[in-house]
Amino acid sequence: MTTVAGVHTVLPPHVYAQEDLTEAIGDLCLAPGADRALLRRLHRSSGVRTRHLALPIERYAGLADFGESNDAWLAAGTRMGAEAVAGALRQAGLRPVDVDLLLCTSITGVAAPSLDARTAGRLGLRPDVKRLPVFGLGCAAGAAGLARIHDYLRGHPEDTAVLLSVELCSLTLQRRDDSAANLVAGALFGDGAAALVARGAACAGSAAQGRRAGPAVVAARSHLYPGTERLLGWDVGAAGFRVVIDAGIPDLVRGHLGAGVRAFLAEQGLAPADIGTWVCHPGGPKVLATLTETLGLPADALAASWSSLARVGNLSSASVLHILQGLRDAGRPEPGTWGLLMAMGPGFCSELVLLRW
Repeated sequence: MTTVAGVHTVLPPHVYAQEDLTEAIGDLCLAPGADRALLRRLHRSSGVRTRHLALPIERYAGLADFGESNDAWLAAGTRMGAEAVAGALRQAGLRPVDVDLLLCTSITGVAAPSLDARTAGRLGLRPDVKRLPVFGLGCAAGAAGLARIHDYLRGHPEDTAVLLSVELCSLTLQRRDDSAANLVAGALFGDGAAALVARGAACAGSAAQGRRAGPAVVAARSHLYPGTERLLGWDVGAAGFRVVIDAGIPDLVRGHLGAGVRAFLAEQGLAPADIGTWVCHPGGPKVLATLTETLGLPADALAASWSSLARVGNLSSASVLHILQGLRDAGRPEPGTWGLLMAMGPGFCSELVLLRW
């Protein structure tokens, strides 16, 4: 089976308490003199205490257009991405030349050459490294990326693969846009990069020698929900990426995701009660509360997700990797524990990855 040998998160140095961001984001998004009651209510109820931003908050008002925002994403993202991969490789006891596949995902900027090509040169990956840049999976891409790496390593069991997520969500915030979706995004999303190193079955044991072994990937499942394309995503225009977030997402989770999770686990002879560790993308308080209710989980089952949301906000595809690192740093869970890593994203889609420590 595929084994996670290392995971490392990099957060930008500009960190702010949520209450200190509220008025600054209001200055960016709202017209002068506009009522800020909704903005303040969203920030207070977001579950977020602190966030890291790619730029100092005072710099955002000076970004003239999408081109300047994207340039900032490329500069910070290349630096942070390389640092994340280097940290994950160190944790796994590997070198850049050991990497056979680099899958890179981001939904917050675009570039050609892509971030993976720039990271390869910066770190000294082999010239024959396989690269796969991914755009469009959004928050689901951390889970989907791990699943696709697992698919690859099943066919290449002697290889090492790296998943890199770079999400600088603050650079997509739309100026003078008082839509509910933009204000929700401004209350929830933070910036960060994360990398995960995985090894195939033929070499996974060597990476764990002298180190705490990470989880093995047992199975994965993807699901698209027809007719839900407008629930989550981007409207792309001259100003860049304008967020689409529909209030019906918790209803879809309540109506469909629980049954899908139960069916997926049942195929492995498991039920939700058998899962000792839940690694759920922290889409927001309503989504986490709905997941807890729908799956009939104990109140503290998603504690790691709530903690990640509070400490850094929603990091889009990087969030599940941030949660995995937190579990590893805390020395949890115990060997033999079953885990389910899950996320949702544009499509509308869900991604499930069954883990065992």
